[in-house]
Amino acid sequence: MSTHIQIVPDSLALAGAGADWLAHRITRKPDLTILVATGQTPMGMYGHLAARVQAGTLDCSRVTAVQLDEYMGLEPDDPRSLRGWMERAFVFPLGIRNVVPLDDPATFTARLRDLGGLDVAVLGLGPNGHLGFNEPPSSPDAPTREVTLTPESLESNRGYWDGLAVPTQAITAGMDVILAAHETLLLVSGTHKQAILGAALDGPQTPDVPASFLRRTALTVLADREARP
Repeated sequence: MSTHIQIVPDSLALAGAGADWLAHRITRKPDLTILVATGQTPMGMYGHLAARVQAGTLDCSRVTAVQLDEYMGLEPDDPRSLRGWMERAFVFPLGIRNVVPLDDPATFTARLRDLGGLDVAVLGLGPNGHLGFNEPPSSPDAPTREVTLTPESLESNRGYWDGLAVPTQAITAGMDVILAAHETLLLVSGTHKQAILGAALDGPQTPDVPASFLRRTALTVLADREARP
């Protein structure tokens, strides 16, 4: 498969370039099925897309949003819920009506199979090379499952929740789901991602860097200058 790498000046340019990339695909296929990452990096892109929806230049009403990951043991209204974050940042602002939640691995897998799989996976890059919560080591055929988060992931996510504890157990869409997407958009920002982006793009394909397996897909990497290896 092919890898296309685009380096942009900063996070603002990253947001605009990502929105252009995804809007083009939604326009071409209005019923696009999208695996949706949360985290800080894609938020600007989602904001750009929402502005286009509000301006009437983009219609996302037939898009299906697929949840990438979720913490275990939270009530639906818990502010730490990643489904809630996805809904606030992506689903509601874009007027999306169809959502595949990640609540049970078997149900999730069956619904995704009925949809014909993913058209697009939108992903961020974890500090240890994880995708979603596919913590290292994760093989390419790792299924949708419950996982225990690593210290790196707990530390990375701590800043999102304003002092609330980060749950240590989570559920994640599997590597098998992610790698089967027809196209993948990987968004990377910041100097702290330089080393792991380099490992993902130029190092060996290994379960110790799950993101390295993205090179088997039709991959577009959007990175700002600070993240460039």
